[in-house]
Amino acid sequence: MNFAWLFKSSKDFQLDKSTFVNLRWIALLGQLVTISIVKIIFQFDFHFSLCNFIVGIGVFTNLLLQFKIKQNQLNNNLSTIYLAYDIIQLGILIYLTGGINNPFIFLLIIPSVFSSTYLQLISTINLGIITIFILIFLTFFHLDLPSSKDLHFHVPDYYLYAVSLAIIVGLIFLVYFGLKFGAESRKRKEALDNIQNIIAKEHELLSLGGQAAAAAHSLGTPLSTISLVINELKDELKGNKKLEKDIDLLINQSNRCNEILKKLSINPHVEDEFISSEATFHDYLSEIIRSYQEISEKKFLLDAEKNKNSISFRRSVEINYGLRNFIGNANKFSKQNIKVKLLSDEKNTEIQISDDGPGFPKDIIDKLGEPYIKSSSQEVKPKMGLGLGTFIGKTLLEKNYGKINFTNYSEIKGAIVNISWLNADLNKI
Repeated sequence: MNFAWLFKSSKDFQLDKSTFVNLRWIALLGQLVTISIVKIIFQFDFHFSLCNFIVGIGVFTNLLLQFKIKQNQLNNNLSTIYLAYDIIQLGILIYLTGGINNPFIFLLIIPSVFSSTYLQLISTINLGIITIFILIFLTFFHLDLPSSKDLHFHVPDYYLYAVSLAIIVGLIFLVYFGLKFGAESRKRKEALDNIQNIIAKEHELLSLGGQAAAAAHSLGTPLSTISLVINELKDELKGNKKLEKDIDLLINQSNRCNEILKKLSINPHVEDEFISSEATFHDYLSEIIRSYQEISEKKFLLDAEKNKNSISFRRSVEINYGLRNFIGNANKFSKQNIKVKLLSDEKNTEIQISDDGPGFPKDIIDKLGEPYIKSSSQEVKPKMGLGLGTFIGKTLLEKNYGKINFTNYSEIKGAIVNISWLNADLNKI
């Protein structure tokens, strides 16, 4: 039996922050409502204030996650830490309210099952071990189940052991299927992404091929005219050795152009020797800036003086799109100048994209990277969309291990986008 899928390491093992935050709000609200009903409606005696304090800490951690963590996708380690906290927080609440006797004890397994679908195997194993340890602890050590004073809830010890064992068996069963289905889901997603990339490339090649064939057809006539004129000049200037050499060179280059156009007419998809499977950030930035210089009258400057450790890695459509998006935004909002600075050393690589425009509006700078945001600033409103381009670009770069930070110049106006990578992560792309 092949278990290779269990140990796969991929950048796809990430959680969507907004979804995770919303799930935690639902869980915290459920905890607060439950203990409030038990205390206020049933008037059972238990550590109500302490339970509220535990829930309050959970609310505080969720606020930190929502407003202080800027990534759209939470990486595996950060997700594991938050899920481990959720298990411990719920374990403490259940300890205060009956332990293994508490009917909500089964909720302890949810973070581990959740992890099995979205996170790496080692994270799921660690969370599973924490869950099992807490289940065993709560079987033997816990405060009494909240109840009315005239009711004493007692069951045989072997029943409590059986409840704990049943939950552990259920945990293992659900985690296994979460791992299996999660792996299958990632495979399907990867296959769909590959199909979409192939289709997009085919459309691009077909479009370029058609343009090349049309160009070959259109340029054929003027090139023939040029060749005819050159040959006539050669006949007229016979004996002039100095000019004959220049004319022979023109004839040679004209013939070469004709050969290239013939190849394009027969096969528009001739391989381009300049296209390689690997590239450096300098290659990416040079190509992107060159493409904008052809359509924009603004000044672009690529500063690579501090690029001390240029790393080649596999070309990525996602990285290319992300960088192009932020450089395009700088071009759109700048007055005249766009500066792209490339810095690298033995450990890190950083790209700084800056412009001399109005800068990021203060009312949305902390929300940049989220979709569907709008600024009230009249200075940028005519050029600003819904933030979808920035959201997509940021998400794609973060998916490829990039960290993005948005700031403004402190003294003069203008926006700065800082994108950084650990060099070790670039080799994983």
